[in-house]
Parts: sequence; structure tokens; C-alpha cells
Amino acid sequence: MKNIYGETLKELEQYFIDKNEGKFKATQVFEWLYKKRVKTFQDMKNVSLKTINDLTNDFSIEPLEIITKKTDIDVSKYLFKLSDNNKIEAVLMNHDYGNSLCISTQVGCNMGCHFCESGRLKKVRNLEASEMVRQILAVEEDLNIRISHIVLMGIGEPFDNYDNVISFVDIVNTPKGIDIGSRHITISTCGLIPKIEEFMNYDKQVNLAISLHAPNNKIRNSIMKINKAYPLEKLIPTVKRYVDKTKRRVTFEYIMLKGINDSVDNAIELSKLLKDINCYVNLIPYNETSHIEYKKSSKDQILKFYDTLKKNGINVTIRREFGSKVKAACGQLRSNYEEAQNEV
Repeated sequence: MKNIYGETLKELEQYFIDKNEGKFKATQVFEWLYKKRVKTFQDMKNVSLKTINDLTNDFSIEPLEIITKKTDIDVSKYLFKLSDNNKIEAVLMNHDYGNSLCISTQVGCNMGCHFCESGRLKKVRNLEASEMVRQILAVEEDLNIRISHIVLMGIGEPFDNYDNVISFVDIVNTPKGIDIGSRHITISTCGLIPKIEEFMNYDKQVNLAISLHAPNNKIRNSIMKINKAYPLEKLIPTVKRYVDKTKRRVTFEYIMLKGINDSVDNAIELSKLLKDINCYVNLIPYNETSHIEYKKSSKDQILKFYDTLKKNGINVTIRREFGSKVKAACGQLRSNYEEAQNEV
């Protein structure tokens, strides 16, 4: 049975049209779900008994189960259990501009980036749109807050689950729904070129982030398997076409790995690679994990890298470090939880 939180407003309108009822009922249901946050269909007070019975027969309305939560300064990390007992994570970060939630889009990941904890578990399945939406609802209810920004950068490759991700964006962006502005939503990809090309034609002003992490093919091949399928000489021109067509700035994510991609020469090479692209680079201090040998670059080295990009005309920021005490790196909380369960 489908979960109601996976239905877009247009899909619910068609649902009621197919039942020979007014499509306005879809708006009523959306408002009960996302504005008044009812937990059962029976709590929808201005909806007919027939509609309630139809919804009950055709949809489930169960929330995600929170298995555990870990908190640190300005960060809360959640581990959820899905209906099939698979587990996913989401991370809430408190910024001066609002509350940002990093959500998962798949159970596991097939991209195999060597520095990424979530990639140690191969993809089990895609998340449904409802499972992405309910990550937001669960965190908002637990902390009694409103989430203002969404980043699809948790477990999984969003563009490997493209259709469900687009449905998710449509649901959370709808004014009658959760109503998160499209410019407050960021989708990250490691470089699936066919989907970047498809995303160029998407009609919402959602932000695109490219997980780059290297200034040349040699380094990127050594840490990111995807580069062998879509090397930089194909990826960068695609990004340029995206920027030209959408008129939107793109973000390049760059995890700083000690002795791998963090030298001044690497920064100079990166500057040349990204020259004349409307972009900014987000330098990310690596969140170390016991299962992977990579180490975090020193603060001094990160600053040298930052200064070199600046001097070469690249817009660059250093991401504030969140949650090293709560295993905030993608996939860490799930991995540690399952290891602990196996030891029992």
C-alpha cells in the first residue's frame, strides 16, 4: 500500500478525479497533512466519511520510526527504521540562516566513493518519495522546529533515484505542503551526466551541487569510481551547459583529504579547471571514520588551499564543521548501530 506522503498535489488531484470527486479535496488533504500535521485520516475534520474511508483503504499514513538520535552543538543526527527494517540517516544542522536538514535518498549507495562510509553498503533499494518527506516531518516533530533548507546529500546518490527525488521536491515545495522554497533545496550528485542534462529542463530553481573532490582525473579516478564513466573532460562541459541554460550558479563540493587532494598545486589546478564557471567551491573538512583510512587535512592546509583559490578568482567557502562527536559523516551512525547490534 502506498504511503500518502509520497503523493504530489497533482497526483492526489488525479486520484480524486478518478473517483468522480472534486480535485479541491487534494488541497484539503495536503493542508491536513502538512499544515495541521494530523496523524490519522480520521482527524481530517472537514473531509467526508467516504473520502476518509477511501484514503484509509488506498493509503497508509505511518511516520518513520526514529531508532536513535545523537546531538552535539547545533547538530542532531537521526537513524530511522523503514517499514522493511532497512535503516537510513538524516542530519539536522542549525545555521544562522535557519535549520537545514541533510536527507538520504537511497538505502546504501552504488557510487563507491572510497572516502564515503555510506558507500560501504551497496545499494539495497531507492527510497520512495514518502520516505524522504517523512524524514523532514519526523525531525520537525521531534525538535518542534520548522526546517527551512533541505540538502539531498545523505546516504545515496540522488540522481540514481531521479524520479522519486523530483516527486519529493514537488511535494515539499508545494505552498499547500511543507512549503520549502526551491532556492532552499539543494540536490547533490557525484556526476551522473545524463541526469544533470535532464535536470537542466526541470522548471524549479533548485540548487545543484557537484561532488567534485579532485582537480584532475588521476586523483578523481583514485577516490571516485564514477569518474571512469564520466571523467572531467565530459563532466565540466556538462556543468557549463547547465549554468548557461539555467542561469544558476552551481556549487562544487570538495572534501579535503590529507595528502590526497589538498596541496597548493591542487588548488591552482582546480582554479584552472573551474575558470569562467559561475560557481563557488565548498571546502569540506573530512569527517574521519574508523573504517576508512583517509585523514582530514589540517586547518592550516585548508586555509592555504582556500587562499590559493581566492587569489585565483574562485568564490570559495569552508564548510563549518558539524557533529564529529555524533558520527555525522554520511553512513556512520547506521554503520556503528548495526555493528553494535551484531555484537549483542
